[in-house]
Amino acid sequence: MFENEFLPEPLPASPLPLFGNWFREARARAPQPNPDAMVLATVGNDGAPSARVVLCKRVDEAAGYIVFFTNYESRKGRELGTHPRAAAVIHWDSMHRQVRIEGPVIRSPAAESDEYFASRALLSRIGAWASEQSRPLASRAALANQVTATAQRFGVSPDAADGVVPRPPHWGGHRLWIESIELWVEGPGRVHDRAIWSRSLERQDEFSFAAGAWQATRLNP
Repeated sequence: MFENEFLPEPLPASPLPLFGNWFREARARAPQPNPDAMVLATVGNDGAPSARVVLCKRVDEAAGYIVFFTNYESRKGRELGTHPRAAAVIHWDSMHRQVRIEGPVIRSPAAESDEYFASRALLSRIGAWASEQSRPLASRAALANQVTATAQRFGVSPDAADGVVPRPPHWGGHRLWIESIELWVEGPGRVHDRAIWSRSLERQDEFSFAAGAWQATRLNP
């Protein structure tokens, strides 16, 4: 049985070490098949929100951002290209914890995307080229043909243990910079423990922001 602990009192000046500890603990305990799964919400030109599950592959506590990877030409990729802000939720049900994050999104440096792409399974690398993510598809058989054609293009077999497949230029990482973060701990009788931290962010360069001091507030459940 997981022993729950409420948020510290008083609240820490920065929420990121606590968030980082939660994230590492979830990965170590693996209380669910994908402990790094998170719901990512973006917004389209019509103002309508859309949400999907992606994997949070990195938490940078020092800088204050999280990283996920996707096809830049997918719906979320296109929406982030036009409206570069997002909201994310990570929920560890068996650990009685939840994290909500909001902030601006920028693309990862190419080297970061290259490194992660090279670590993926061969079939996943082939699939990144073969799938026109979020676009209409005639049939499952058509997708299988696209995978086969892509494998032949790179001279590899989808069933092979490994092979050389470079990262597509339309695929890579995003950094969601944490402008606000809410940490939530389940309490008995739904009397949960919640707190939110927020800070200002000022764009510094292509890949980073300068951050102001955190402001912390406890919230009613």
